Amino acid sequence: MPIAKAQEQFAPAGVYLNSATAGLLPTAAFDAVTAALAAARAGTAQAADYDAPLEQARAGFAAVAGVAVDRVAVGSQASGFVGLVAAALPDGAEVVVPEGEFTSVTFPFAAQGRLTVTEAPLAELAGAIGPSTAAVAVAAVQSADGTIADLPAIAAACRANNTLSVIDGTQAYGWYPLSAGEFDVTVCSGYKWLLAPRGTAFMTVRPEVAERLIPLSANWYAGADRWSSIYGLPLRLSDDARRFDLSPVWHSWVGAAPAMDLLTEVGVPALHQHAVGLARRFCAGVGLPEGDSAIVSVDLLPGGAEAVAAAGIVAAVRAGRLRLSFHLNNSEADVDTAVAALARFVAN
Repeated sequence: MPIAKAQEQFAPAGVYLNSATAGLLPTAAFDAVTAALAAARAGTAQAADYDAPLEQARAGFAAVAGVAVDRVAVGSQASGFVGLVAAALPDGAEVVVPEGEFTSVTFPFAAQGRLTVTEAPLAELAGAIGPSTAAVAVAAVQSADGTIADLPAIAAACRANNTLSVIDGTQAYGWYPLSAGEFDVTVCSGYKWLLAPRGTAFMTVRPEVAERLIPLSANWYAGADRWSSIYGLPLRLSDDARRFDLSPVWHSWVGAAPAMDLLTEVGVPALHQHAVGLARRFCAGVGLPEGDSAIVSVDLLPGGAEAVAAAGIVAAVRAGRLRLSFHLNNSEADVDTAVAALARFVAN
């Protein structure tokens, strides 16, 4: 699907440059959720009706992540999946994370109270992985400023040291070509760049790693045949990644299915080129070096915050800087509006 055609699915009130906080719901997703809620209100919905959209979303994510669908588990939050990995590590295991990492990546390990969690500068993370490192956990794209981790170097260091690689793709999947097959585990919340409602999350896991993880929230939905796994023992979980599924937030997955369809129809290469191209256009317009991320983080001079509001720009402040994120819903006109509003307020 061409970018211009896909953009017809969005109706922002102003210039929305905040997908790194929450992606805009496409019209198809909004309409699907509205219809599902109407059915729930009328009492005409059936629990099994929600299976098809969830599996549709799972398949879409598998396509975006570049893995087979049987390696994808679904849940409601990415941090819960990270917690599965943390719980599987032995006492005293060394975990390496970047300094200043998003806490949904680091807290599940630190909360164990029995692991050694060590921080290293992001640029030096691969070098901090050694023979004693049991796991490394890092966001592919940093939430605070959009910096892209050196994923090839991290993957190589993990292979060389038999280190478990845990990659948070929440700020990557949907615009960045992150190949899940290069890593042991990837996790992603769906409500940002995947344009899905909140309450959707994915995990990809290598089969040999899945065998080491205990489904701590095992439930009927993770059953080999979920509709005959509702009552009684024995344990009968799925033999693939579905055994880590959580009982779904129904209406969120109804919206996730058309959102994932939209992204897969556009394609990751086109999404990446579009988002980075807009970010570079903005950087050139305000006199900043061009980067390779869809997220741009800038220091604002006095008056900058007021200029953002006056121009109707929706963005976020993270780590004391203005964070702008450029995605499928954005156009060159959005960029030019941001440049006109901010050029004289950006500290170069």
